[in-house]
Amino acid sequence: MTIGFEDFLAVDIRVGTVTAADAFPEARKPAFKLTIDLGPDIGIKVSSAQVTDLYRAEDLVGRQVMAVVNFPPKRIGPFLSEVLILGVADADGAISLIRPDHPSPNGSRMH
Repeated sequence: MTIGFEDFLAVDIRVGTVTAADAFPEARKPAFKLTIDLGPDIGIKVSSAQVTDLYRAEDLVGRQVMAVVNFPPKRIGPFLSEVLILGVADADGAISLIRPDHPSPNGSRMH
C-alpha cells in the first residue's frame, strides 16, 4: 500500500529521554513501564515497551527513544500507555529501540 506524504506527516514521531524504567509484571509478555520526557510542548508520558530481551531497566534511563505521540492511549492490563515507542525486531524477534545517532532536544520531531 502506498501512502501520500501528507499521510506520513500525520504521524507525529518525536524524540524523548527515558527518565524511569520499571518492571511491568502484570503484562502478558515481559515488558517495562517507561517514563519519557518528550519536551516542554508534549511533557512527560508513559509507555509499555517489550524490550526486556535486549535491555535492562537501569540501562534505559537516560537513553533517547523515538515515539509516536499522537496515537490514542492504549490500556495494557492495569496500565495506560500514552505513546508508542518505536523499535525493530532482530533476527530472533527481540526488539531494538530506534534512537537518534546524536543527542537531540526532547520533543524534536522526526523529519
